[in-house]
Amino acid sequence: MTGLSPNPPFEVDVVEHVWIRLHDGCRLSAKLWLPSGAAREPVPAILEYIPYRKGDATAARDHMNHAWFAGHGYAGVRVDMRGTGNSDGLQMDEYLEIEQSDAQEVITWLTEQPWCDGSVGMMGISWGGVASLQAATFGHPALKAIVPVCATDDRYYDDGCYFLGCLSGETVGWGAVMLGFNSRPPDPAIVGEGWREQWLERLAVPPLFLETFLRHQRRDGYWLQGTVQGRHERIGCAVYAVGGWADCWPNTVFRLLEGLPRSTPRKAMSGPWGHTYPHQGVPGPAVGFLQEILRWWDRWLKGIDNGVDREPVFHGYLSTRVPADARHLHNPGRWVAQSRWPSPEVAVRRLHFGDGRLSAAPLAGAAVTLRSPLSCGLASGEYMPWYMTGPSSQLPLDQRGDDAKSATFDGEVRETPLDILGTPFAEVAFTPDGPGGMIAVRLCDVHPDGASTLMSYGLLNLAQREGKDLPRPMVPGAPHRVRVRLNDTGYTLAPGHRLRLAISTSYWPMAWPTPERTTLRIDVQASHVELPELEEAESRGGPEPFEAPQIPPPLATTTLAEGRQERTIAHDVESGEHTFSLVKDGGRVRLHHNGIEMAGGTTERYTITDDDPLSARAEYTCEYAVGRGEWRTRTRGRLAMTCSADTFFVRAELDAYEADARVFSRNWDLAIPRDGF
Repeated sequence: MTGLSPNPPFEVDVVEHVWIRLHDGCRLSAKLWLPSGAAREPVPAILEYIPYRKGDATAARDHMNHAWFAGHGYAGVRVDMRGTGNSDGLQMDEYLEIEQSDAQEVITWLTEQPWCDGSVGMMGISWGGVASLQAATFGHPALKAIVPVCATDDRYYDDGCYFLGCLSGETVGWGAVMLGFNSRPPDPAIVGEGWREQWLERLAVPPLFLETFLRHQRRDGYWLQGTVQGRHERIGCAVYAVGGWADCWPNTVFRLLEGLPRSTPRKAMSGPWGHTYPHQGVPGPAVGFLQEILRWWDRWLKGIDNGVDREPVFHGYLSTRVPADARHLHNPGRWVAQSRWPSPEVAVRRLHFGDGRLSAAPLAGAAVTLRSPLSCGLASGEYMPWYMTGPSSQLPLDQRGDDAKSATFDGEVRETPLDILGTPFAEVAFTPDGPGGMIAVRLCDVHPDGASTLMSYGLLNLAQREGKDLPRPMVPGAPHRVRVRLNDTGYTLAPGHRLRLAISTSYWPMAWPTPERTTLRIDVQASHVELPELEEAESRGGPEPFEAPQIPPPLATTTLAEGRQERTIAHDVESGEHTFSLVKDGGRVRLHHNGIEMAGGTTERYTITDDDPLSARAEYTCEYAVGRGEWRTRTRGRLAMTCSADTFFVRAELDAYEADARVFSRNWDLAIPRDGF
């Protein structure tokens, strides 16, 4: 159940724009939500610091969150990063050192404002969550607490580029998305007559992010800069980490709980959601995230002893009997609590596989020869399920299609529930016939009717089996052994269901295929899977840990054109080509508070044939429009990536229009050597 927020204790004053001047003269644009009377009785500030345009693109979400917190006695502050939105400067890449140092200056600026009492919290989803974690490593004395949501602490392992250590097909989507995002102009009503010059500079100077990513295919210093993992000990402020099992970054929560210093206050939740705030969580159940985080702020920013720091350190949702379809909006299941993590209630259950079966006892069985069709993985679902225009088919499909292209091993029909909470691993022994390749491991819930629901998966580029910083070819004909980490998960295998382990040598488009079609001869008797089993029966029950979500009053808008999302999978029998297509159209909206009209949409198209890894192709287009009255701008971006055995090829175009006249055009034609991929 959800409901509108009741009347908050404070009225809220909104300040649409203020400048934050940095030491080098750059000005960052900020928006404020202040509780009435804050100038007389200062309050803590809650900062959200992201590049996604507070004036239009995130205006509705910003208002719902920050107005709610302001109504409960906090100053909400939303800042556009350098080179984005209405802020000065150029954004040359993500998570740069200057971006992080700017955040420290913003925190200091907040403490100097008459409405701030000197205490600062920081929150955000995705980039905003990463920025919060990065900011915490600097030890600013005013930063007392952070709430990173759906964030990563490891830029290489599970950011949008080398997902789980494999070059993601959707790297093209993320590497190109900022091509469109950053192509939009600042608002003349805010920045003045220089808006056009600033816009053209943003179009002409920054590099193509995808090019930068592809020139760093190893886990080198480029990725370590801004990676919080390995620097957890620098975080001393209170951390409430939030994740979603269906998100692309489900692994951060446990890594933080395990890696933060013992003296650092911590709390965490992981629910069934995709890339979204939990009070809007899809698939549900959504929870009262705003009320929960208000308790966190009250404890660490106002010093109210409300007991939140004495509650279980982790709440996780265990889904069960999840439908094997891409569109469902709710996962059956229950919440469980853990007083500490790693948990003494979680034990490793080792299952052996062979002869198509999974068993606690070793199994006899002949070696399995595996070379999957390259279209295996089309049922994987979206890399980042993000419900921008409402319900859509972004979750994994029934896995039976991918299962048929994999080596599968099934457990017995369950007579009792099996609770899984944590990180699964697979140890796979094999002999390859080539120097390169990849391996994908999936855990599936097989329903009584045969439907197969994806529970978790992991990928490994076999060139990186000894480390992601030093790829090495395999020795054909020699035995190898790898340990594959699967994504963290919470799931209950229900009575009447069976566990399935599926292993494949491809997972498109989640992972770009290696140049060779390597065959693996799997030694099943020397292989096994490790499940994190939650053993304690007490964790099965208990009251709901969270209130029902409150939905704050929305920002006033008018929808001028409805948005839509589409996902299509097709197979051309004549050519043998498989196509995975996505359409994400945000529609057209007018914001009442500033009169801006905005529209935007993207398409993605991934194609491959079953027997040729060099047939892989990814295409991306984006179009964005921003305007008000006679001020009308539009940008279009197009990008395509293909490959040869030793090279990635990228072609991209960017065009910008003022009214109907093209005012800018830029092209890229790149050939980048493959390095272990």
